Amino acid sequence: MERAVGFLVLPLVFFASQINCQEAILHISNESTNKEYCIVHNQSWTPLSQTLDDALQYPLVNMTFTVLCNTSGVVPGVVKGKALVVMRGDCDFSQKALVAQSLGATTLLIASKTLLITPSANDSEYAKISIPLALMRYRDFIEAQQVFSGRMQVKLYAPPHPKIDASIIVMLLIAIVTVALGGFWSGTCERDRMNGDGGGGESKADPKELFLYSPLKVVIFVAMMCGMLVLMYFFYNIMVHFIIAIFCLASASALFSCVDAVMEILSCPSGSFSIKNYNFSVRSLILAAVCISIAVVWGVYRNEDRWIWILQDFLGVAFCLNFMKTISLSNFKICVILLSLLLVYDVFFVFITPFFTKNGVSIMVQVALGPDASGEKTHGNMVEVPAEPQAPSEKLPVVMRVPRFSAWAQNLCGMQFSILGYGDIIIPGLLVAYCSRFDVWINSSRKIYFVSCCIAYLLGMIVTFAVMLLSGMGQPALLYLVPFTLTASAVVAACRGEMRQFWAGTTYMVLDSSREPLLPEGRTDGALEGEVC
Repeated sequence: MERAVGFLVLPLVFFASQINCQEAILHISNESTNKEYCIVHNQSWTPLSQTLDDALQYPLVNMTFTVLCNTSGVVPGVVKGKALVVMRGDCDFSQKALVAQSLGATTLLIASKTLLITPSANDSEYAKISIPLALMRYRDFIEAQQVFSGRMQVKLYAPPHPKIDASIIVMLLIAIVTVALGGFWSGTCERDRMNGDGGGGESKADPKELFLYSPLKVVIFVAMMCGMLVLMYFFYNIMVHFIIAIFCLASASALFSCVDAVMEILSCPSGSFSIKNYNFSVRSLILAAVCISIAVVWGVYRNEDRWIWILQDFLGVAFCLNFMKTISLSNFKICVILLSLLLVYDVFFVFITPFFTKNGVSIMVQVALGPDASGEKTHGNMVEVPAEPQAPSEKLPVVMRVPRFSAWAQNLCGMQFSILGYGDIIIPGLLVAYCSRFDVWINSSRKIYFVSCCIAYLLGMIVTFAVMLLSGMGQPALLYLVPFTLTASAVVAACRGEMRQFWAGTTYMVLDSSREPLLPEGRTDGALEGEVC
């Protein structure tokens, strides 16, 4: 199952991005209660205070019976010095604001039953308006009336949205810990196999593992990934449900493998029993039931953004760990070919395909986000927020997701996430796993290859996030991770004089003492006759 799902999810390398938001917060309070709601404004037109303490407070007047395109039916004394709520429609935002301003209002809130957009007007109108103007959901105002049965006081403020969010640190920790654990697990399994063979000679391949040892297999593997990505681009609405089902099965199986390995280390009792000559482990049955239940819970509540990201990341870490342990690259040559091809693949589908798609969005981003992704959509500095709850749009479960903790206003309008694709963990992780196994083959007590590759991965991730923050746009992480990890591994091998063994991998038998091939070039098995090893 893990092998099959690898071909389906690896094409989707998803990267974190940042947006220039125009969301703000409407703080409503009375003597005993307060609550905050999402509003959308135009920061360049009517700037708001950045903190709640600095924001001015005004009493709120309900005028949702009018669209306020003129002063008809409005008593100036009722609205003077107060914030107004009127309905959207019939005239421009600027006309409503000018009417409210002429009546002496201090703030204008426009309740909308349709999509909230960043309010705008002709350039000549901007200078005429001096009061804050913002759009809010009509359903939010109805809810506020129910919560605050009496008089309401309002404040409008727009917290700054820092580029450096704590979610980036959390994402970095998830990535480096997963890669390090996956590599360590792969090396431990290799040592166990070698010890099982008596500690001498090459270890026998585990039948549960898939070895990539042929360049042709690697090319076919990458070609299948390209085909799968294009297929999902054209048939997303059909393929997404299939991928979700596969992920549930594969993540449950991966979680079982990870937890079972930990329980083996802790020497937890298994408690076996037999039924008609078939042996069953109580521990395995209970563990399987728990893992399947966790995957089912994720499948049922996968669109609950407020909390399901924790479960998705948990299953994602298990999936990545098991993938790195199951898929093995036989030598550094295969590592170079695979990572280089995937680097080209990543850059092509992120940077080149927008020139060929109708909407100018890359195939990679379109598949990762989904063609009908709900929630916030941005067009430059323009923001759109749904006014009414919408049916959740299915998204492919191929990313680690961490909420942007500092994006308070944006999270009120719709949860904002920093995201990192599984491919940005798995692909370099396969090289880290190979380095860990090579340390076992040469009996390196300091695990020099494994540690060096992990450090290179960490530096590559830091550079990726740094470029993302400086450029203000998402980056294909493999563009930085592949050069860092490949270069670091090659430099270590060259400095230690082990490049030939490192390049050829398992085709060489490595002696612990001399770190030289057991059969040097030009010698045959017959040359060893009469010699004592």
